[in-house]
Amino acid sequence: MNATRGPERQLEEATLSSGPSENRGGTTVAGRSPAQLTWLRLRRDRTAVISGVTLVVLLVIALAAPLIEWMYGIGPQDQFQHALDRYGMPVGPGGGVSGEHWFGLEPGLGRDIFIRMTAGMRTSLLIAFAAATITSALGVVAGTLAGYVGGWLDSVIGWFIDVALALPFLIFALAVVPTVSLRFYGPREAVPAGFQVAVIIGIFAVFGWAGTARLVRGQVVSLREREFVDAARVSGAGLGHILFRELLPNLWAPILVSFSLALPAYITAEAALSFLGIGVLEPIPDLGRMIERSLGYLQTDPAYVFFPGITIFVVVFAFNLFGDALRDALDPRSTR
Repeated sequence: MNATRGPERQLEEATLSSGPSENRGGTTVAGRSPAQLTWLRLRRDRTAVISGVTLVVLLVIALAAPLIEWMYGIGPQDQFQHALDRYGMPVGPGGGVSGEHWFGLEPGLGRDIFIRMTAGMRTSLLIAFAAATITSALGVVAGTLAGYVGGWLDSVIGWFIDVALALPFLIFALAVVPTVSLRFYGPREAVPAGFQVAVIIGIFAVFGWAGTARLVRGQVVSLREREFVDAARVSGAGLGHILFRELLPNLWAPILVSFSLALPAYITAEAALSFLGIGVLEPIPDLGRMIERSLGYLQTDPAYVFFPGITIFVVVFAFNLFGDALRDALDPRSTR
């Protein structure tokens, strides 16, 4: 059985260049597209399957947070002071874990940890996906133009890339986020939730596009002298056609890998900003702020820091594993 696995795999990989179908020794072999081969490699990769299923479950929970809140019967801001002792600590084992409160209650305020974690995960994933989409789009456009046009445009975009990569993200965020909020709202005014989220996504966009742009530029430089680009140029195709109809379809692999690896980075960065008090603020539930608040109860109520901490770990770890597996699946030279 093992002796036939190698030839079968080679035959499967060879169908990339064999067209829709080919007759080999009386047997018709159906050709597979690169997307189909990528899907087959992912299905064979146990790490990709486990991490992918984990991500699907987490995404469904995050998207269905309002429905879960309705079914659970408890909102993120609901307080249960009657379930706290006179010191403000949850009554019961594991920080007040019970059939009514699955992950217990927050010390002091008595809010339900499970429903706040669900809503907080939705916030983190919303910001991460929005930031990754914007930065990927900016990076692809800038990198494609710089790599294909070259000349002074390449130099200008390259200079902006170097500046963006050289700026210290954390120091820049600590200085800019409070300043922007005070520019539009006074020190005693409540900052709207949408404005907070927009500022964080904007900060990520300022820094995140440069890495994708540099990656795409390198790929375009290696492709712009290929025969299919020369043929399109000779046939009179315009700049837009060459960039988005000829070059872009050959760049999906690095773009997808860059996008998948950017998501966990943005989730971690968003949690770090909220932990430092300059990210998403009350009343929006956020995992980073939950961890920051739970540190004061680390000895008396360790379950409070455990649940949001393990949630961030699982989300980021699953995204990183799936991103690595996707990179291997998209690489035609991969032996996995």
